[in-house]
Amino acid sequence: MKKDKIEITIKCQNHIRGVRDTMYLLDGKWKTLIISHLYYVGKMRFMDLKRQVEGIASKTLSKELKELEMNNLVKRTQNNTMPVSVDYELTCFGESLHTIIDTMGEWGIQYRKDLLQKGSEVVAEIID
Repeated sequence: MKKDKIEITIKCQNHIRGVRDTMYLLDGKWKTLIISHLYYVGKMRFMDLKRQVEGIASKTLSKELKELEMNNLVKRTQNNTMPVSVDYELTCFGESLHTIIDTMGEWGIQYRKDLLQKGSEVVAEIID
Protein backbone atom coordinates (compact mmCIF):
# COMPACT_ATOMS: atom_id res chain seq x y z
CA MET A 1 0.00 0.00 0.00
CA LYS A 2 2.77 2.42 0.88
CA LYS A 3 4.48 1.86 -2.51
CA ASP A 4 1.23 2.77 -4.34
CA LYS A 5 0.99 6.03 -2.40
CA ILE A 6 4.57 6.92 -3.28
CA GLU A 7 3.95 6.19 -6.98
CA ILE A 8 0.80 8.34 -6.95
CA THR A 9 2.64 11.11 -5.18
CA ILE A 10 5.46 11.02 -7.74
CA LYS A 11 2.93 11.02 -10.59
CA CYS A 12 1.12 13.99 -9.03
CA GLN A 13 4.38 15.85 -8.47
CA ASN A 14 5.39 15.33 -12.11
CA HIS A 15 1.99 16.52 -13.31
CA ILE A 16 2.10 19.58 -11.07
CA ARG A 17 5.63 20.31 -12.31
CA GLY A 18 4.24 20.19 -15.86
CA VAL A 19 1.47 22.62 -14.91
CA ARG A 20 4.03 24.92 -13.31
CA ASP A 21 6.24 24.80 -16.44
CA THR A 22 3.24 25.60 -18.65
CA MET A 23 2.22 28.49 -16.40
CA TYR A 24 5.78 29.83 -16.58
CA LEU A 25 5.74 29.76 -20.39
CA LEU A 26 2.28 31.39 -20.58
CA ASP A 27 2.88 33.75 -17.66
CA GLY A 28 1.29 37.17 -17.71
CA LYS A 29 -1.79 38.86 -18.98
CA TRP A 30 -1.00 38.78 -22.71
CA LYS A 31 0.82 35.63 -23.81
CA THR A 32 -2.22 33.38 -23.93
CA LEU A 33 -4.18 36.03 -25.87
CA ILE A 34 -1.32 36.47 -28.35
CA ILE A 35 -1.08 32.72 -28.86
CA SER A 36 -4.86 32.49 -29.23
CA HIS A 37 -4.95 35.12 -31.98
CA LEU A 38 -2.08 33.46 -33.83
CA TYR A 39 -3.80 30.09 -33.42
CA TYR A 40 -7.20 31.19 -34.72
CA VAL A 41 -6.08 33.77 -37.32
CA GLY A 42 -2.70 32.40 -38.37
CA LYS A 43 0.36 34.37 -39.45
CA MET A 44 0.06 38.05 -38.58
CA ARG A 45 2.12 41.21 -38.83
CA PHE A 46 3.00 43.12 -35.69
CA MET A 47 0.49 45.96 -36.15
CA ASP A 48 -2.31 43.56 -37.10
CA LEU A 49 -1.62 41.58 -33.95
CA LYS A 50 -1.54 44.79 -31.90
CA ARG A 51 -4.97 45.76 -33.26
CA GLN A 52 -6.38 42.34 -32.44
CA VAL A 53 -5.04 42.14 -28.88
CA GLU A 54 -7.09 44.96 -27.39
CA GLY A 55 -5.37 47.14 -24.83
CA ILE A 56 -1.80 45.95 -25.29
CA ALA A 57 0.95 48.54 -25.67
CA SER A 58 3.45 48.17 -28.53
CA LYS A 59 6.35 47.87 -26.09
CA THR A 60 4.57 45.11 -24.17
CA LEU A 61 3.61 43.24 -27.33
CA SER A 62 7.20 43.39 -28.52
CA LYS A 63 8.48 42.08 -25.18
CA GLU A 64 5.93 39.27 -25.05
CA LEU A 65 6.65 38.21 -28.65
CA LYS A 66 10.39 38.11 -27.92
CA GLU A 67 9.78 35.87 -24.91
CA LEU A 68 7.43 33.61 -26.89
CA GLU A 69 10.03 33.39 -29.66
CA MET A 70 12.80 32.65 -27.15
CA ASN A 71 10.68 29.79 -25.76
CA ASN A 72 10.07 28.39 -29.26
CA LEU A 73 6.33 29.06 -29.24
CA VAL A 74 6.33 31.81 -31.90
CA LYS A 75 8.36 32.18 -35.08
CA ARG A 76 9.39 35.64 -36.30
CA THR A 77 9.99 36.12 -40.02
CA GLN A 78 11.46 39.34 -41.36
CA ASN A 79 10.25 40.00 -44.90
CA ASN A 80 12.48 41.53 -47.55
CA THR A 81 10.11 44.41 -48.29
CA MET A 82 10.33 48.17 -48.22
CA PRO A 83 9.68 49.15 -45.53
CA VAL A 84 10.70 45.98 -43.72
CA SER A 85 7.76 43.99 -42.37
CA VAL A 86 7.75 41.19 -39.84
CA ASP A 87 5.35 38.26 -39.59
CA TYR A 88 4.65 36.21 -36.48
CA GLU A 89 3.23 32.72 -36.44
CA LEU A 90 3.07 29.79 -34.07
CA THR A 91 5.74 27.13 -34.25
CA CYS A 92 4.72 23.47 -34.18
CA PHE A 93 5.40 23.59 -30.46
CA GLY A 94 3.16 26.66 -30.13
CA GLU A 95 0.43 24.98 -32.18
CA SER A 96 0.53 22.05 -29.76
CA LEU A 97 -1.13 24.40 -27.23
CA HIS A 98 -4.37 24.12 -29.23
CA THR A 99 -6.08 21.87 -26.68
CA ILE A 100 -5.32 24.35 -23.90
CA ILE A 101 -6.55 27.31 -25.98
CA ASP A 102 -9.71 25.46 -27.09
CA THR A 103 -10.47 24.27 -23.56
CA MET A 104 -9.96 27.75 -22.09
CA GLY A 105 -12.27 29.23 -24.72
CA GLU A 106 -14.99 26.64 -24.12
CA TRP A 107 -14.71 27.04 -20.34
CA GLY A 108 -14.88 30.84 -20.61
CA ILE A 109 -17.96 30.70 -22.84
CA GLN A 110 -19.73 28.34 -20.42
CA TYR A 111 -18.70 30.43 -17.41
CA ARG A 112 -20.08 33.59 -19.00
CA LYS A 113 -23.36 31.83 -19.89
CA ASP A 114 -23.73 30.52 -16.34
CA LEU A 115 -23.12 33.97 -14.86
CA LEU A 116 -25.60 35.63 -17.19
CA GLN A 117 -28.25 32.97 -16.51
CA LYS A 118 -27.89 33.55 -12.78
CA GLY A 119 -28.40 37.27 -13.32
CA SER A 120 -25.04 38.24 -11.95
CA GLU A 121 -24.89 41.68 -13.53
CA VAL A 122 -21.92 42.89 -11.50
CA VAL A 123 -19.74 39.94 -12.47
CA ALA A 124 -20.90 40.12 -16.09
CA GLU A 125 -19.82 43.78 -16.21
CA ILE A 126 -16.40 42.84 -14.91
CA ILE A 127 -16.01 40.21 -17.63
CA ASP A 128 -17.09 42.59 -20.42
